[in-house]
Amino acid sequence: MLIQDLLLQSADLRPDANALGFRDQRRTYAQLADDTARLGAGLLELGLAPGDRVAIWLPKQLETVQAIFATARAGGVFVPVNPVLKPAQVSYQLAHSDARVLVTSRQRFQSLGDLAGECAALEHIVLIDGDGAAGTRDWEDLAGSDPREAPRAIDQDMAAILYTSGSTGRPKGVVLSHRNLVAGARSVATYLGNSPSDRILSVLPLSFDAGLSQLTTGFYSGAYVHLMDYLLPRDVLKAVTRERITGITGVPSLWNPLSRQDWPGEAVASLRYLANTGGAMPEGTTKALQEKLPGTELFLMYGLTEAFRSTFLPPEKALAKPTSVGQAIPEAEIMIVDGDGRPCGPGEHGELVHRGVHVALGYWKNPEATAERFRPAPNQPAGLPREEIAVWSGDTAYRDEDGDIYFVARRDAMIKTSGYRVSPTEIEIEALAVDGVTEAAAMGAAHPDIGQAIVLYVAGNSSDPELEGRLRKALAAALPAFMVPQRIEIRDTLPLNPNGKVDRPGLGRECEAFFTGDET
Repeated sequence: MLIQDLLLQSADLRPDANALGFRDQRRTYAQLADDTARLGAGLLELGLAPGDRVAIWLPKQLETVQAIFATARAGGVFVPVNPVLKPAQVSYQLAHSDARVLVTSRQRFQSLGDLAGECAALEHIVLIDGDGAAGTRDWEDLAGSDPREAPRAIDQDMAAILYTSGSTGRPKGVVLSHRNLVAGARSVATYLGNSPSDRILSVLPLSFDAGLSQLTTGFYSGAYVHLMDYLLPRDVLKAVTRERITGITGVPSLWNPLSRQDWPGEAVASLRYLANTGGAMPEGTTKALQEKLPGTELFLMYGLTEAFRSTFLPPEKALAKPTSVGQAIPEAEIMIVDGDGRPCGPGEHGELVHRGVHVALGYWKNPEATAERFRPAPNQPAGLPREEIAVWSGDTAYRDEDGDIYFVARRDAMIKTSGYRVSPTEIEIEALAVDGVTEAAAMGAAHPDIGQAIVLYVAGNSSDPELEGRLRKALAAALPAFMVPQRIEIRDTLPLNPNGKVDRPGLGRECEAFFTGDET
């Protein structure tokens, strides 16, 4: 199967069922299939060749989804660009991906200015609100094309490039095949139990692997997907009630405030499941959501863009093991190995390695990073004619006696202080248990005496004069002395990256000057 087959299969089975919604707009599966066939034909008329990249820089709306699946139907590779990125960041992704086509709005294209000229491969600008300006193409013209046969493709062909931020350097483009995306949809839909009766609220960016997964799992299952760029937690609750939503996948920065909201009875009645990804769910948030939504299943997940999804914790374990990310998703094996590639025993920390059908093709135009992260899977039979490649995550984790996995830290995020290696996650868990703290991020900052000092950033009421005292008392009681932060920074909110996660690289750069005498 190819990614577009997820849509086409449901269009054959349920042509009149609603597939996609945005605000008051609705498209049935039959309509969406026709939309993407016509737009795909329009892209072919532009001269799009198999494997050509089509960048899509739009807010989350119907045209964004149409462009994603039309590109696939035309044999191209879609590159969803996060709509909150600044022009220079967008220009980098356009140039790095060698995009031939950019689908965007007039205002966004104008904001690129001269930067668009730095994208050597860019030939066509398609504006969804075009006015026939020179050098651009109007969406309506392409979307009105007569459907035509597209070039033949197979499941191992490139389907998408998703840009993911790292702790250093520019974002890397993860190359995903049709096979990766279809297998990811099948696996996630299997353990979430998605069906045609589901109504999924899409709140994550479609440039984020978990956000794209809302579309692929929804269409695989024949469900309805409602697009939403949420502004406030209460907007999410209104949408759940209005659209009779049955499932939402979000990140901790969404769940933390939602756990403190009063959920309307209609929302409580309709929600079948919640799922968390993109970071550890605070234990207090897990408990609060379960208390407010007793009939809703809560799935705690861990994933890599390089492998789409990796693990999930079944809802029945959420109360007993709220800090675990569970075990491998269907069709994957998750290994935890030591520095020599040997399996770790229960409780022994090691690197998490993902093998299976979800493993991406590598990083676009970055053979060095690809060779570092995509390496032969451990413990393969010696007689194999060709080595199997796995994703070596760089993340430290361990299993308990039941085989359930616990995330410890990213390898490059571990703090080394006074000869000890300290997991930021352990500090953050204790900080989040303190009343008044809603977000926490522990960082290592260069220190002349102890290697790295621990800096703890928390989101809370910065005008509360007693909050830092409560934090220090709680941390001193819960942690050994070498793990207690040397400095605590209290902010009303913590900065987020475009995917809604705490901007750890940005905070890391800020705190580097705290103990060197260069602070301004």
